[in-house]
Amino acid sequence: MSTPTVLVLGANGRFGAAAVLAFAAAGWRVLAQVRRAPAHPLPAGASAIDTPLAATDALAAIATGAAVVVYAVNPIYTRWGAEALPLAGLGMDVAQRLGASFMLPGNVYNFGAGMPALLGENTPEQPSTGKGRQRCELEAELAGRARQGLKSVVIRAGDFYGCGSGSWLDLAVVKSIAHGKLVYPGPLDVPHAWAYLPDLARAFVAVASRAEAPALERLHFAGHTFTGRELLALVESAAQDLGLAPAGGWRHGGMPWGLIRAVGTVYPMWRELARMSYLWRVPHALDGRALQRAVGPLPWTTPAAAVRAALVDLGVGEPAAAGRPAAA
Repeated sequence: MSTPTVLVLGANGRFGAAAVLAFAAAGWRVLAQVRRAPAHPLPAGASAIDTPLAATDALAAIATGAAVVVYAVNPIYTRWGAEALPLAGLGMDVAQRLGASFMLPGNVYNFGAGMPALLGENTPEQPSTGKGRQRCELEAELAGRARQGLKSVVIRAGDFYGCGSGSWLDLAVVKSIAHGKLVYPGPLDVPHAWAYLPDLARAFVAVASRAEAPALERLHFAGHTFTGRELLALVESAAQDLGLAPAGGWRHGGMPWGLIRAVGTVYPMWRELARMSYLWRVPHALDGRALQRAVGPLPWTTPAAAVRAALVDLGVGEPAAAGRPAAA
């Protein structure tokens, strides 16, 4: 059999980079579309493409033979309204020109502040924010394109963590870890869905590797679900294992949401964060049983090992302790 080819759009981002590694490790030929030179050498079997997403014809020509397009492009958070759907449409255009399947990492924004504690593929979508409505519009566009022949799958997941900076883990929870302080954005007893990126990327590979798939599919990636208290305990244990434990014990803090909302009247990023703050107050987890039925058992990194590896990726602790765990 010939080696399958995947085109990863936005391969410099955290999920895009994780997807490149996972597909290459599984023996795929990987075309990594990037806007700038990769920060780290690409794995064997992967090559970089710097053709911009807007040049859809040229990009499709270079990627001829790709059977799968993984869409890992993520606009700046404050530009979602203007850019999210147009950019995704370009990615869909590329996939259609290639005759390839289109794979999209989804999230829980579709379900809104009234979402139930366990989210399945058939849970009613009742977005309560602009970003939630934009996600619904994006998935509606995929449904429309299915009638034009585009095959697609959305794999919804919780908050990303692992594979470097740019997540709530580093921007809030462990931002002050060197000073012995951890910050959690919500009540400590509320379950919150998380996705360890290497595991999520391997789930994409498993879904892409199936011989047959529906024309339009939604799947949920269970990932890890932690209460705030559970996550902080995992971080403290991992930090101690990495040689970082404050002599006077850990201090815990919360997010000043009132101040964030007030400042958000003039600072767009804070305004967007405040609008999504319900995610920390509303308990939620993703039901991954349909995904398991579709592809069988998936590689899974234990929470303790995943949190430790995520801290190592952020440069926390002793260099000698670095290393990413193998998935179970």
